[in-house]
Amino acid sequence: MITLYGIKSCGSVKKALAFFKEKGIEVRFVDFKSTPVGCEKIDEWLRLSNLETLLNTKGTTYKTLNLKAQNLNDAQKRDYLCSHNLLIKRPVIEVGQRLIVGFDPNIYEGIVS
Repeated sequence: MITLYGIKSCGSVKKALAFFKEKGIEVRFVDFKSTPVGCEKIDEWLRLSNLETLLNTKGTTYKTLNLKAQNLNDAQKRDYLCSHNLLIKRPVIEVGQRLIVGFDPNIYEGIVS
């Protein structure tokens, strides 16, 4: 089963959901706004990826919180990801023990093949 995390209004999430629907692949969608993920899930993702991949430094939330000016260390960045899920790059896709962050149809093809 593929689990896709994100928010409904995100363009990349919409494209990812459309990709899997077109391929006839069932996806479990988890909306960060209605079902936030906590530190346990963030830590799991960090074991499979890294902060640079997960932290969305180009998004509105990052800018609104003025995180660039705060010069955060890795532990602080992780804590922000736990408490502000909209800082997470989207979509986040779990496939077994694999984690894919962002929209990339070429990588997705490898999942469905």
